[in-house]
Amino acid sequence: MTDSAASNKIIVLIVATVAAFLTPFMSSSVNIALPSIGKEFGMTAVALGWVATSYLLTTAMFLVPFGKAADIYGRKKVFGWGALIYTVASVLSTASHSTAFLIGSRVLQGIGGSMFYTTGVAILTSAYPPGERGRVLGINVSSTYIGLSLGPVLGGFLTQHLGWRSIFWFHGILGAALVVLVFWMLRGEWAEAKGEAFDMTGSVILGLTLVAVMFGFSILPRILGGGLIAAGLAGAFVFVRWELKTEAPVLNMNLVRRNTVFAFSNLAALINYSATFAVGFLMSLYLQYLKGLSPQKAGLILIAQPVVMALFSPLAGKLSDRIEPQRIASVGMGFCAAGLFLLSFVGRQTALVYVGAALVVLGFGFALFSSPNTNAVMSSVDKRYYGVASAMLGTMRMTGQMLSMGVAMLIFAVYIGRVRIMPSNYPQFLAALRIAFLFFTALCAGGIFASLARGRLRSDSN
Repeated sequence: MTDSAASNKIIVLIVATVAAFLTPFMSSSVNIALPSIGKEFGMTAVALGWVATSYLLTTAMFLVPFGKAADIYGRKKVFGWGALIYTVASVLSTASHSTAFLIGSRVLQGIGGSMFYTTGVAILTSAYPPGERGRVLGINVSSTYIGLSLGPVLGGFLTQHLGWRSIFWFHGILGAALVVLVFWMLRGEWAEAKGEAFDMTGSVILGLTLVAVMFGFSILPRILGGGLIAAGLAGAFVFVRWELKTEAPVLNMNLVRRNTVFAFSNLAALINYSATFAVGFLMSLYLQYLKGLSPQKAGLILIAQPVVMALFSPLAGKLSDRIEPQRIASVGMGFCAAGLFLLSFVGRQTALVYVGAALVVLGFGFALFSSPNTNAVMSSVDKRYYGVASAMLGTMRMTGQMLSMGVAMLIFAVYIGRVRIMPSNYPQFLAALRIAFLFFTALCAGGIFASLARGRLRSDSN
């Protein structure tokens, strides 16, 4: 390998690592600012949920279409333009004067985020051979958790001292740095599916399906909510039928039907993120409302989970180059279930040490699960499908995060109603919190079986 090629591999790792940092940093830093945002705009608990969910929903809608577009037109190109859109949307968010404007800016952020989020892992996998892949994917996942770690702390500090808008300024600066890295330093292009047609119809069906399901969740228990969820399930059926008959599908269904490792690894990711993502949202509200902590102090408690993730993810990724990812990821899923179960016992008098310990258990489980699971997904497909495989995994991740928030908002709507969280309804809020964590515990425990069912990666690939 030439010095130039080795140098470009390092730049690829830096670009993918910055991208992996940016998306979770956005989610966790905004979560800690939600009470301040809600106070300025007088938002209800459900509306606050949409500040977080609008970004996730939009990202989930576009991941697979942009993943396929990246395989066809070039991963570097899609990545770079996504970073630029994300940067512009971050700056627009700082000018928000209403709930609608802020959520609209978050939607634009989601479009940009989906473009670089779906291609980062694909570019990384393209540049590194299988023997080195687990290690660099572990670094990539670790960057994700560093973003989660710094989000609550830095987000809390910025919110407390400079106001919540400063968070979006910070994201704008990071996004601009990413644009410079991609367009001025990264060489080469990756487009193994160049010349294939783009499946616009399938992309539209997939997007509408996700919108229907998520919006339906957000307005339950209204009848319209159930109707939209049913429409979304029907849309999923139509999407599968269309993808099976079209010549150039946006998602090759054979990857799901004939590749057990790919199918069940993605299912395990969907379950894991559905069970764990809302933890940051719920605990941010719990620590600031019921425990009376400032945004900065709440962030210092929440940092326990992602710090453990960042410390152990590279080790778990490296182990998955030698030990079957199935085994490591399944143990990780078990630790996640244990951490969620511990959180179901929190109350107004719960010691912060207990909360921190539960978050550490959850973080350790997530570290053991995530990078081996990512390695299994990306190593189970051919090069021409790297963009789609990365997008599929990203879609499972974002859809899981979206469903996790949807469940949390549904439980809020049932137990608290569409009102602001006030001392008068703290008992209802606490009941909703416990129900949510018990539900997520059961979901994560079930996910252990999906993780075990994937089979052996190396026997399938040999």
